[in-house]
Amino acid sequence: MPAILGTGEHRYRVVENFAKLPDGWTLTDVASVAVDSRDRIYVFNRGAHPMVVLDREGNFLRSFGEGLFSRAHGLHIDADDNLYCTDDGDHTVRKCTTDGKVLLTIGIPAKPAPFMSGEPFHRCTHTALSPKGEIYVSDGYGNARVHKFTPDGKLIKSWGEPGTDPGQFNIVHNIATDADGWVYVADRENHRVQVFDGEGRYETQWNNLHRPCALCCCGGAKRPTFVIGELGPGLDINRNVPNLGPRLSIVDAQGKRIARLGGEAGPGVASGKFLAPHGIALDSKGDIYVGEVGVTNWKTSFPDEEMPAVVRATRCLQKLERVLE
Repeated sequence: MPAILGTGEHRYRVVENFAKLPDGWTLTDVASVAVDSRDRIYVFNRGAHPMVVLDREGNFLRSFGEGLFSRAHGLHIDADDNLYCTDDGDHTVRKCTTDGKVLLTIGIPAKPAPFMSGEPFHRCTHTALSPKGEIYVSDGYGNARVHKFTPDGKLIKSWGEPGTDPGQFNIVHNIATDADGWVYVADRENHRVQVFDGEGRYETQWNNLHRPCALCCCGGAKRPTFVIGELGPGLDINRNVPNLGPRLSIVDAQGKRIARLGGEAGPGVASGKFLAPHGIALDSKGDIYVGEVGVTNWKTSFPDEEMPAVVRATRCLQKLERVLE
């Protein structure tokens, strides 16, 4: 029987074997996912076909991005169904149509800014848009910075530096915005989400999170909620400690936890477990799509076990179907 995660009105059924790929295809790590206005799912992955497009039943529609992307990391879709593809392997953000035509490139492919220089980009991680269409980029692994660009890609300002104080970052891993223009940043290794106004002024932070990795704003403009993907332990010493994830947490706009999905007994491939939630999107029915970097994370979580073939094939994409009372 498929597992049911969550409680009350936040209950989700795990859809087994969701992705139906052509013979011989694999997704490998799914870094991020997005859903367009027709509920088509865009799966930004690190396999041979970087962007795989599925319908909401998991049927394969098409792919694109072969030879274009170096290492998939972040994916955002706007109200006009334009995709913002963040590639931390070649330090760029590409705005693309849903059939793969590149409309805008921010950053110089394969030319990173100096490490921790604060200049864009050094292994950028994700994008989000302001209500005016301005582009925020989290940056990332080789910087501790958020950059703000005009809709046509001109740098407006940047903020952030390495550290643990408010406004400082320790792997700025994901970014989201709401209809009022607030900016939410997953500050992964500081175990928090920081909240800023649209100009980068620190407002508050959400704690009681474990390595927040994925971040999705949903629930409508008046009462936004957020789904946060949390990684499990990254150290040998606490690898088998319970209640640290990997898991999903659902919080309100003040960061108060509404629900938590999974994570009590650590990672796994069984129904109801996660490996390494890295990207999250919701469709029009409220179903959740979770991209996971289970291949990259396998040796961290399971150093003495051989990775099952299903992890590389399709297991790094999960669908959680909302259970309606």
